[in-house]
Amino acid sequence: MKKTLENIANEDGRFSPQALKFVYDGLGYTAKKMTTERTHVSGQNLCKGLKEFAVERWGRLAVLVLNSWGVKTTRDFGEIVFSLIKHKWMSAQPTDSIDDFNDVYDFKTVFKDQFEF
Repeated sequence: MKKTLENIANEDGRFSPQALKFVYDGLGYTAKKMTTERTHVSGQNLCKGLKEFAVERWGRLAVLVLNSWGVKTTRDFGEIVFSLIKHKWMSAQPTDSIDDFNDVYDFKTVFKDQFEF
């Protein structure tokens, strides 16, 4: 039986269950937004989709919500993704790497400095 997001988050201890649910839901959001016929979402594209998803949900509060869940960098998104892959909530291509999530953007820059109403 597949573990719940809450169990995965509690075992890992770095991120709240809400963060895992956000990333999981954000994958679906990002896949829908992609206009190509590709079914695979790269780490960089997922990070960009998660940024849009967060801004749509919480506006200027996005960075505060994510930080309160333990998510402070795009690498954290990758850590969550690979945890979800490990627990069979997501899948990966052989070419996918945790490093695909490194420094895709800076949270302060995109959620505060460049925020547009």
